This record gives sequence, C-alpha cells and structure tokens, in this order.
Amino acid sequence: MKAKLELLKFLRPYDESIQQLVFELRKYILKLVPETNELIWDNYNAVAMAYSKSDQLKDAFCHIAVYAKHINLGFNRGSELSKRDLKLEGSGKLIRHLKVRSTEDFQKDSIEQIIYEAVGISERRNKNLANTETNRKSIVMSVSEKKIRPKN
Repeated sequence: MKAKLELLKFLRPYDESIQQLVFELRKYILKLVPETNELIWDNYNAVAMAYSKSDQLKDAFCHIAVYAKHINLGFNRGSELSKRDLKLEGSGKLIRHLKVRSTEDFQKDSIEQIIYEAVGISERRNKNLANTETNRKSIVMSVSEKKIRPKN
C-alpha cells in the first residue's frame, strides 16, 4: 500500500531518520498482515497510524506513534498479550508499547510473534474480522489544528 500524500506531509517536520524508521516499521506491519487498513491521525502531540482489519480504531491490533526522537510501536490490547522476553512499556489498563529509536531496537522475530498474537486478540473480539477481505485503505481519520512538532 502506498503511503497517502497526507501522511508524507504529516511526517515532514520529523528528522529523516525518524521518517525512515516509520516507513520501515509500516512496511513490516503491512507485509505481515496484508489485509489491514491504515488509520491515520495527525494529532496534537504525535502523528499516529493504527492498523486494523476494519476501518474502526476499536478493531486495531497495533499502532505507530511518531515523536521527535523515537517511535512507539504500540499494541492496543497489549496488557492481554502473553509475557515474552521482549519487554513492552506501559502501565495503563490496555495499551503497551515498545520504544523504537533505531532499527537495532526492532527485533523482527519477537515483534512478529506479538503482532500475530495481537491480530488474534482483535479477531476474537470481533469474529467478523477473521475472514475479512479488505481492499487495504489508508484513511486519514483526523487532523488537529494545533500541533507540537519538532523544530527543523
């Protein structure tokens, strides 16, 4: 799936290394779960993309949140994931994330298992997703007027 032009625009204020990391992670998720949609928010404090087999955030299995110095690879129901060697951060009721600052922080084998488990959790919560054939869409969900962005 090609990145929406809006996504490229939303990411422009970020350092080139952060942008490259975003697109590497995005490509990896879309390769693992090709039937996913990408839901995009240009929020106040971050650009965020959620990955869902529907066009609903409630069905998302993971997300990317972009900050000035790192990216969070988050799992929307991360507290329900099996415990693994890869430690996820977060203490809230549901969401857990992995802070990614470079490709070295991105352990593909461990993350692949977690993504597949997260997809399974999403499909169990909404049984209609298991057999969903989507036409993969990249959808801008909202754009905040006020934003905090890195200074170039």
